[in-house]
Amino acid sequence: MKKQLLLIFLLTFSFFAEAQTGNRLSGRIFNDTDEILAGATIQLENTSYRTSTNSEGTFELLQVKPGKYTLIVSVVGYQTQKKAIQIETKDLIVNIHLKAANESLQTVEITGRVEKNYKTSVSFGGTKTATAIKDVPQSIQYVSKELMQDQGAVRMTDIVKNVSGVNQYTFYDDVSIRGFRNQGGVGSNSSNQLLNGLRTFNGFWRQNLLNYLERVEVIKGPASALFGNANPGGTINKVTKKPLENDRKSISFQTGSNNTVRANTDFTGPMNKDKSLLYRLNLGYENANSFRDLLFDKNVIIAPSLSYLPSEKTRINLDAVYNKSNSRLDRGQSIFGSTDLYSTPISLNVADINDYLNEETYMLTASLTHQISKKVSFNTSYLRTGYRQDLFEHRSTAFALDKKGKEIQELAFRRASMRHNEQFSDSFTGYINADINTGKVKHQLVVGYDYNKSLIPQGSSQQDATGYRLLDGTIASRYVAKDSTKYQFYNYKGKMIPKPNVSSFDLSANKHSLQDINGYVYEANNTDVVVPFQSQQHSMYVQDQISINRLKVLLGLRYDVFLSDLGYLTPNVSRIRQHALLPRIGATYEVNANINAYATYTTGYSPQNASSQNALAGGPFDPMESYLMEAGLKTDWFGGRLSATASVYKIQQKNALYNALDPDNPDKMIQIGKDISKGIEFDIVGNVSPSLSIIATYAYNNAVLRGAQGGADSLYNNQQKPNAPKNQGSLWAKYMFTGRLLNGLGFGAGAYYVGDRTFGFQGQKNILPSKGPSYLLLNAAMYYRLDRAQIQVNLNNLTNKTHWVGGYDSSRLYPGAPRNLLTTITYDF
Repeated sequence: MKKQLLLIFLLTFSFFAEAQTGNRLSGRIFNDTDEILAGATIQLENTSYRTSTNSEGTFELLQVKPGKYTLIVSVVGYQTQKKAIQIETKDLIVNIHLKAANESLQTVEITGRVEKNYKTSVSFGGTKTATAIKDVPQSIQYVSKELMQDQGAVRMTDIVKNVSGVNQYTFYDDVSIRGFRNQGGVGSNSSNQLLNGLRTFNGFWRQNLLNYLERVEVIKGPASALFGNANPGGTINKVTKKPLENDRKSISFQTGSNNTVRANTDFTGPMNKDKSLLYRLNLGYENANSFRDLLFDKNVIIAPSLSYLPSEKTRINLDAVYNKSNSRLDRGQSIFGSTDLYSTPISLNVADINDYLNEETYMLTASLTHQISKKVSFNTSYLRTGYRQDLFEHRSTAFALDKKGKEIQELAFRRASMRHNEQFSDSFTGYINADINTGKVKHQLVVGYDYNKSLIPQGSSQQDATGYRLLDGTIASRYVAKDSTKYQFYNYKGKMIPKPNVSSFDLSANKHSLQDINGYVYEANNTDVVVPFQSQQHSMYVQDQISINRLKVLLGLRYDVFLSDLGYLTPNVSRIRQHALLPRIGATYEVNANINAYATYTTGYSPQNASSQNALAGGPFDPMESYLMEAGLKTDWFGGRLSATASVYKIQQKNALYNALDPDNPDKMIQIGKDISKGIEFDIVGNVSPSLSIIATYAYNNAVLRGAQGGADSLYNNQQKPNAPKNQGSLWAKYMFTGRLLNGLGFGAGAYYVGDRTFGFQGQKNILPSKGPSYLLLNAAMYYRLDRAQIQVNLNNLTNKTHWVGGYDSSRLYPGAPRNLLTTITYDF
């Protein structure tokens, strides 16, 4: 498979090399002090001709038809300029100077992105400044809204397929980055997800619609030097759509497989004549079933954004995202025994009709940037995240037992849970950004402070019903065969077996019904997500981006203090203090106009949950510590329209917690020796020509556990980490015809490959399948655009490949969707 992917890349590049003929528009872009501007977006208004400037500030557009056009030049930090031009049979050279805008030194991205293609030139997440991605000494991959739209991607599971080294861990808001699990949900630890560079979280148990996003960035490796405690594999930054100065309105309607119905709107533009007040409004609605039994999603998204420019030096942004969801929790597929993945259909779900999952999430952001002088700006932003969940579920935990205590492998033993959960977080950042020149050396200095608070207040609660019924009406947590005379029994297929508190689910019959849930016997379950909890994080950091001719050096240092209250709101509360000093160093060197070489070393940490610090779990435990060493090449081709990144890396983390597999103490945890991830990655994204767009990825990742010192942790030693494939790759291409006969018609095609991976550790192979099989998915799309309207058809998993995106054990396997169709109608006005 690796050879096949390499061949695809080589053939793709050789094909593209033949595509550069025809009339040529070229030039260079400068600022008002005659410095070249890399990463500027060049486009011909109301056409598909688009590109961006390379590291020398030059650009070119090929095969431009003769005629009159309006050339639009834009780049973050500068005023957009329009220029009337005329293309004739000979080449045309145009040089443009842009004036600086007031948002040139901002913290969070508050300027709307005007690029309309797969390629994004500038990132704020990598350095907290508007920096060309090729100049950031760390791998940053992204998926733009244009690519999401072309693929019909509406959730994170669809989006991450376009990023090397990232794959789904489960159905949920839960991915693996370079072999390290990155969860975005509720819990007592801060999430590793960002919204516009600020820490946030989601509900975890389901993935929200993402129609309000401009793009998704994945900052590879520990980003702790910028954002505090972070996943060592990488950090996901969701960038929301921001207001634009020009009127744009779009309405789309989707329908497809599984009775899917969606509607989205995206409106933006000025609210007054002087354009000092801008707005953007994204709305979303979904009502969809699933290939999984009993599963559905009903969602409403409201995402407004306002920008106020009281002066040329000040900009204020207010953003909100509100999501209300009604669904059922999907705990995955259960199978017979522990080895045969195909023993039950992938649609099988042990939930029942009584089940529900109702969630509300809001994210409110306020941000301010003020230019103190031409070289210095002050930036601050605040994000409030709130979450509420009401849940009732039936779930499988094991197999039911017969009278002798032997497992009945077609009968799933279940428990029922009801939960009310609320959680909140507050994130604040404020810093000074300054440009300083010392001779020929340029410094871009950042000095700032971050604060984050995570809170689970009183009022959250969970009740569980599980175990077996005794003759006296009470419940035993487990069945003991030698004491069988104490238990109630019932008839199952002619055999008398112990009667559970919650009815078991017959996997062979696969029938669902309303359950008499009032007959269950419940008891409190104080899990992490319902026990009152509070944590705080205080951080100071300094960063300097140094430019010396072709060399750019990034130096950063951050000091973090993480405070968590064990026993919060109880008389026995105790404060746990964890701290870290986090250096970061990296460099990029411009080899030539097309190639930048980079290298980086950065450190990370992540505090342990307060709940795992107690004596029952074996705590207290030291925080997890990590480092990244990475080197690679970032390149631009075809006049800057296409970028390619190649990287090699090593990540090491110590002090991760794993279950000790102690039958007498199921809560006991251990800290293994080391988590080590080594690999190579390739990412290609952009426009080969005005008609052809492409994104291609490949990742080889060897993520294992090493350094166990004997005892229980030796069960995990030298094993590939769960749900972390060694080989993974993807390819997607879209071609739009521009000729008179086929103008407006386009096609898309893609492939997605995931190698085999471990579902769970071999030390637990008696309760779960040891391997998830590899799979290759083929996808296709067709587009037809007529003036302002477009119809789009996406057909995914063309070969109807049965596959699993992840898994825990034989009760919780996560199958991927079979063949499915999605039709989208969009109208722009």
